[in-house]
Amino acid sequence: MRGFRKDRDSWEILIRDHHQGYISWAEFERNQRLIADNANGRSFMSRGSIRRGEALLAGLLRCGHCGRKLHVAYSGENGNSGRYHCRGGEINHGGERCISFGGMRIDRDVGAEVIDRLQPLGIEAAIGALEARRAETADKRHQVELAIEQARYEAARARRQYDTVDPDNRLVAGELEHRWNERLLAVRALEEELDGLAAMAQTTLTEAEHRHLLALGGDVEAAWNSPGATPTTRKRIIRTLIEEIVVRVEDDALALVIRWVGGDHTPLRVRKNRAGQHRWGTAADVVELVTALARQLPDKAIAPILNRAGKKTGRGNGWTQSRVCFLRNHRGIPPYRDGERAERGEVTLEEAAKVLNVSEATVRRLIQEKTLPAAQHCRGAPWVIRAADLGDPRITLAADARRLRRPSSVDARQNLLAL
Repeated sequence: MRGFRKDRDSWEILIRDHHQGYISWAEFERNQRLIADNANGRSFMSRGSIRRGEALLAGLLRCGHCGRKLHVAYSGENGNSGRYHCRGGEINHGGERCISFGGMRIDRDVGAEVIDRLQPLGIEAAIGALEARRAETADKRHQVELAIEQARYEAARARRQYDTVDPDNRLVAGELEHRWNERLLAVRALEEELDGLAAMAQTTLTEAEHRHLLALGGDVEAAWNSPGATPTTRKRIIRTLIEEIVVRVEDDALALVIRWVGGDHTPLRVRKNRAGQHRWGTAADVVELVTALARQLPDKAIAPILNRAGKKTGRGNGWTQSRVCFLRNHRGIPPYRDGERAERGEVTLEEAAKVLNVSEATVRRLIQEKTLPAAQHCRGAPWVIRAADLGDPRITLAADARRLRRPSSVDARQNLLAL
């Protein structure tokens, strides 16, 4: 006879808990779902088990153009640069490739969404971690106790076999004695492991460790980015919250729809790298700042301004004259040319002070009081003042008033030092 497997939906009769099982029905159902979800390549809908690699969304992405699952490929000097691609149509039907994009930016943005969802639950998760640690230790202790019971039974059986053998049959007796010793060593190893678990269970967290764990739970982002959080840990957290992510490529962006566990959907748009861009590219705000400063200062003066503002290169280095020059040339930013500020009708703070016949500190006060219009691209950058504004009567009167209020440095009663 030959049997045929039928889906449970097609069963005519199902009597639950008819016999006492080793595990509960709920645990059996959970195991079946976990096995089906971890199947790699067997099901069109399964996400597959967690695999090695830096890519956090492997198995969760589905192509919004053809409906197939996306795969990940690694490249780079250390083999840790993940790239998601959809090649199901090409492999199965000989068609063209569907979509392909780098994984760094989408992993980072989806991780930020996960952190945003977890942040309110951080304290509860921290307290739950304490309970989970105790429960995990208790479960492992129970498993080791069962293993010890089985090992002792096997050791006792090996002893009985050794006792029943004829002593004159030295070959068989020696082999049985060797097996008995192996069983005894296994029992001893398990007993030592059980003693270690007992000591671990008795070790409780100190008050400082307890406060630190609760504080860490309040800052989920710090825990997510901590050195101890491995990619495998992050993948497990993401899979606990996210069921699937549908992605479409639209011009220079990735349009995502995150399907959370529980049925909620969240749209997300991730900017895609242009051709030639890479992870070491300088931030866009730094490029904009250099573009603006290059219209006022030479490269040698721009570098210290960027360093004081806390700006870094794409690789996290400080700025030098040569690095500013390289960025300008790469981005096609023309260098500063002597006299171009005057052509635009702009003056510096020092030049404005000479025109108004006041000190530079007075000009700064006029700017702070919003009397003199001026702009500054960042803290430490030179002020941009229009020469036409210096002829405004209101600004001239304000400068004269400041100058008149300034005490004279010449006093008739003061003796002059003759050199």
